[in-house]
Amino acid sequence: MTDRAGGRPVDVKICGLTRIEDAEVAAASGAVYGGAILSPGFARSVDPARARALRLDGGVRLVGVVVDETPAEAARLGREAGADVLQLHGDEPPAALRSLRDAGPWRLWKAVRPRHAADILSAAERYGELADALLVDGWHPGRGGGVGVRFPWALLEEVRRSLPPGLEVVAAGGLTPYNVEVAVARLRPDVVDVSSGVESRPGEKDPELVEAFVAAVRRAAAGATMDPDRGGEGS
Repeated sequence: MTDRAGGRPVDVKICGLTRIEDAEVAAASGAVYGGAILSPGFARSVDPARARALRLDGGVRLVGVVVDETPAEAARLGREAGADVLQLHGDEPPAALRSLRDAGPWRLWKAVRPRHAADILSAAERYGELADALLVDGWHPGRGGGVGVRFPWALLEEVRRSLPPGLEVVAAGGLTPYNVEVAVARLRPDVVDVSSGVESRPGEKDPELVEAFVAAVRRAAAGATMDPDRGGEGS
């Protein structure tokens, strides 16, 4: 899949995987990444052994999601799961990423839940030399990511061109098969991330929605998308 503005790939991550059959559908549909919540206590949490099984030989690349774990615990979870990417989705300081940078073969993604455009620039400044990607998710008081909360897309649009060129952007939060085409056109992300937007119930992906989501990203990446200047979604 290619972004119309520069020929870069627009990859898909199906997050919150808990079942092997859902990982298989994600891979067969063309998703590059599959996300597993490695930190305990969340609706879609899985243990590292289960996450490793979700990875599949030749299937999706596993993104291990951790939330405010110590660097040692995050590294343990990532190693046991065989994570290709570690996604830090809490309030981890730069020192945590520095510790994890060479602790395993993974890439590092850092999540940010902006309320203002300046929050994205601040996160890029804090983490840009340590993270491979900045994941922009929705903000809600007292709630973390993965709950379908959409961030105002205008925040990322405002600063997209000011981000370091080597820092990838993952767009998350409230994406569905019905709005992701516009998100790709407006935000020009490197990766789009969906969880609840392709579920029939928490932790169970709907194959038709997964396939429709990936197909919508393909259409957007090919340029056959809805008018990105239309109002509504994410504005």
